Amino acid sequence: MAPKDDVLDLEICIIGAGMGGLATALALAKQGFRRINVYEYASNLGFVGAGIQLAPNMARILDRLGVWADIEKEAVSLNDTSIRQGSTNAELGHVDLLYIKSLYGYSHMVGHRASLAGSMHDGCKREKAVKFIMSTTAGDVKSWGPRPSFTAVPREGEPYLVECDVLLAADGVKSTVRDQLLRLKNIDAKIIDTGQAAYRIMLKREEMENDPELLELIDKDSVTRWIGEKRHIIAYPVSNKMIYNISTAQPDQNFAAAPSAMYTTKGSKPQMMDVYGDFCPMVKRMLDLVPDGEVCEWKLRVHEPLPFWVHEQMALVGDACHPTLPHLAQGAAQAIEDGAVLAVALSRLPEVTPEAINKALRVYEEIRKDRAYALVNLAAASGRAMHLGEGAAKEERDRQFAALKEGKGPSPDKWADADVQKMIYGQDVMKNTEEQFDTIYARM
Repeated sequence: MAPKDDVLDLEICIIGAGMGGLATALALAKQGFRRINVYEYASNLGFVGAGIQLAPNMARILDRLGVWADIEKEAVSLNDTSIRQGSTNAELGHVDLLYIKSLYGYSHMVGHRASLAGSMHDGCKREKAVKFIMSTTAGDVKSWGPRPSFTAVPREGEPYLVECDVLLAADGVKSTVRDQLLRLKNIDAKIIDTGQAAYRIMLKREEMENDPELLELIDKDSVTRWIGEKRHIIAYPVSNKMIYNISTAQPDQNFAAAPSAMYTTKGSKPQMMDVYGDFCPMVKRMLDLVPDGEVCEWKLRVHEPLPFWVHEQMALVGDACHPTLPHLAQGAAQAIEDGAVLAVALSRLPEVTPEAINKALRVYEEIRKDRAYALVNLAAASGRAMHLGEGAAKEERDRQFAALKEGKGPSPDKWADADVQKMIYGQDVMKNTEEQFDTIYARM
């Protein structure tokens, strides 16, 4: 065995301070690693974004990393989910979520992205091992190993070379590191434009409280999903019910832009009202509360599954290797799982050699890859089921929803299906890594 000090002195560079990068840095620090540098192109982590679902598999990890209590304080615990016909508001299906805490140890909660990212960032700042290098992008990867190196490009000043023992690329769906790796290996894993776009809306409580039906929505501990042909809306209260978070998915007929660096993509309110023009009056009143000029519409994009996530002493993390559609609400959770598994795998290194590091990174890939891609596929399938037009398939889906109300059979909305929840929430990926590391490592 390598002396533990040698392992913990490894120099680790993380590119990107999004959900995956922050979780990875914090998890490594909690395992005792002492030299963790995070490179981020933003000048500060002014967290933006909308609401986010805080599933038990995510909460379990954040609790171990010492940041869950802060997030939980402002989160809203969900009692149930109601799936409704967009045009009539008639309930198609209803799923009780109260059982989740007794089964998985944590409630299914919803919160604000800023609270999740901000709490992880605060956790990192409490660790003297973690250093943030802001306003700096990663340019060319000069070496993938045995000492990975890349060009750091600050917004001001000259580019410079950074070397490390382990390079972790958490630089998102538009990852430059992934693109370089695929070119190196001559692999074409295209970014796929899903043909879908999303509106993301945050309504303040005071904007809704004069409408009794809307006030009832923000006061309920519930996720509501309204579905129509080729589009749906999902909504829930966040920030101690002071904000109502609304997220939609619809055909990308307005040619939405891909997310910009600061996640602001202008949409048109008249177009949005038109897209949901045949939804019920209550939904239209809710959408009409969005101020003109504050409509944001994003392209939803994924990329083809990658044959591998690891090369020499480098590994891809989060959206850089498995971006997903939002229909299972697992994007951030899967990036956080990546970080937690990486930290456990690297902490168990039996020796400090480039070969050993490569093998430990491949253990991470083996534990994470099938699970992450299974959830990517399930999210896509759930989106398809939600968006059916008139016809036999829609009738069958609605029949399944009706059976669900009687307590019989699976939910067509995969996010609300008990078997899918068991597969997602019932897995403790950190524990799995601790238990399986030696066996998987030995056969690498």
